[in-house]
Amino acid sequence: MKKALLLLSVFAWCTTGAQVIQQHPSPAADIDYTRLGRIDTLVNTYVRNGWIKGAVTLVIKDNRLIQNKGYGYADAEAKKPMMPDELFRIASQTKAIVSVGLMTLWEEGRFTLDEPISDVLPAYAQMTVLDQFNKTDTTYTTVPAKRGITFRDLLTHTSGLDYPGIGSDAMKAIYAKAGIPSGLGVFDKDLKERMNALAALPLVHQPGEKWQYGLSVDLIGCLIEVMSGQDLETFLRERLFRPLGMKDTYFNVPAAKAGRLSAVYTEDDGHHIHRWAQGEHDIDPDYPLVRKHYFSGGAGLTSTAWDYAVFLQMMLNKGIYNGARILAPRTVELMTSGQLDAPFNGTDNFGLGFEITSAKGAARGARNEGTFSWGGFFGTTYWADPKAKLVCLIMTQQTPNSHGDLAAKFEQVVYQSLP
Repeated sequence: MKKALLLLSVFAWCTTGAQVIQQHPSPAADIDYTRLGRIDTLVNTYVRNGWIKGAVTLVIKDNRLIQNKGYGYADAEAKKPMMPDELFRIASQTKAIVSVGLMTLWEEGRFTLDEPISDVLPAYAQMTVLDQFNKTDTTYTTVPAKRGITFRDLLTHTSGLDYPGIGSDAMKAIYAKAGIPSGLGVFDKDLKERMNALAALPLVHQPGEKWQYGLSVDLIGCLIEVMSGQDLETFLRERLFRPLGMKDTYFNVPAAKAGRLSAVYTEDDGHHIHRWAQGEHDIDPDYPLVRKHYFSGGAGLTSTAWDYAVFLQMMLNKGIYNGARILAPRTVELMTSGQLDAPFNGTDNFGLGFEITSAKGAARGARNEGTFSWGGFFGTTYWADPKAKLVCLIMTQQTPNSHGDLAAKFEQVVYQSLP
């Protein structure tokens, strides 16, 4: 009987307690902490040289918090130090979270991955594809889409949707004329109304034809709202943030936490860094603090390195964290498996919401094959390496950045500390 109880206790620990990140572990025998200290040297060099104002780094190995520090300033003008729990505009890191949210509905049998989204949003039943564009007057001609956009197309960015701010010149002009927002700092729009308006515009290529970064995950957010009957903010809070204990992840940052929001910086043509001014680049830098009801699934969230690490650790744990089952193990495997017939960037594949490091990509860098990753517009980067059991983030708030190689060098320094 005692043996049975002992085995039961061990099983319970393995399936619950072992899934939680140990925040204050004893030193890990398989980490070279002298070498790990090179992170300090690296990031402090960038701060000291004036290439960035500040950064937060975080490293988790085997469910153990190995490193989490702030460097430089969160607000250089006020001399406010960057703290490990600083709030960051994570922009496109929102996409992975919303993709996971969608897959919780997939697990309920609400849709199949290769089902046309027009079954949920009828406005997408008769799509067209851009044929000719006249840049003089922004008129264009189209051809019919050969098939409808599917849920898989959206998750893999093969839908044919482009981005208003950073896409092709033709689609930027077409989207601007129709009032289609990029998702960053949108206050007075209605998500479903804008996504239905998007359906009336041409795609940049045939659905499923190739990879194209665009508004696919904003559209996923709209589909979630229609299928769940909840706004995206409520849906994510109930399905992900609350169960995972992500207490600092918001579309609308509470006033009580406004002081923890990092300032955001930009560069002029001479690569001189200055604070992002109101109205600069057509984005209000204080958008996380302005109450809004347009929840951008592709770019709208603000979070901390810790909260996002918890989300990634859940994925490394095959869908569970602290006893909360978010996804089934097979769903995590599906999301983190390459879905494309060819590399989307010349090297790596793309899964359902994540970039996936291929064998070719692993051979050219430090990450292992199967690592899933992405980043955000304002200078945030994450990756999770299942083979090395690593979760890593480096967070800055600066774009553009002529010294944007910091994230790549951070990755090198992390891996050189491993055995």
